[in-house]
Amino acid sequence: MSHGYSQSLVQANKQASARHLGVALGRYCIKQGISVSLIAEHFGVSRMTVYQWFKGDTVPRPAAAIQIQRYIKKRKV
Repeated sequence: MSHGYSQSLVQANKQASARHLGVALGRYCIKQGISVSLIAEHFGVSRMTVYQWFKGDTVPRPAAAIQIQRYIKKRKV
């Protein structure tokens, strides 16, 4: 696993519902090896916020959700 993803984060992400956009983003980033720091910087949030999204503990605000949808869609093409 690259970029320092802990086993506990990976496990929490796997157990969380993929219906949550932050969890889906987490799965994509873990699979692609995209760092939490890079995602936090890209979306203008803290690393802690990104970790919470990845685990499904919180959901992105509507403006961030739109950006996340675009981010994932653009990279899956």
